[in-house]
Amino acid sequence: MVGVRRRARELALQVLYQMEITGDPSPTGPDSFWGHFPSRPATRDFAQRLVAGTVEHRSEIDGLLENAAENWKLGRMPKVDLVILRLATYELVFCPDIPLSVSIDEAIEIGNRYGSDDSPTFINGVLDQVACANGLKESERSEP
Repeated sequence: MVGVRRRARELALQVLYQMEITGDPSPTGPDSFWGHFPSRPATRDFAQRLVAGTVEHRSEIDGLLENAAENWKLGRMPKVDLVILRLATYELVFCPDIPLSVSIDEAIEIGNRYGSDDSPTFINGVLDQVACANGLKESERSEP
């Protein structure tokens, strides 16, 4: 059975992917999604936190990803991988209550499920670079 936070991350991925494809970054964009995909309050709350934070910090996140993804322009990345990377980078940089290893492992697993065969390795490499370049340390994080 998939846990609350994994399900929330998958829902957040779907909302952010929808926003990426439609080009609609408005805060009301996810409202339609939630109407079609109801979920438990705890799942939806965490998903909404991830979506809102990723959207709010998108330009900073994209800058971090551009620096970490050597020889890759964001526009050339598969959209699913890009959205997973944005979501996980938000967690790494802006969510000190989530252990780094959890954010990275979850992104890899979600990439394995929704991305290509190369997605997990690519996601792992980029997120490791983001964490290292920003001096993020597991020992400075708390358990959720």
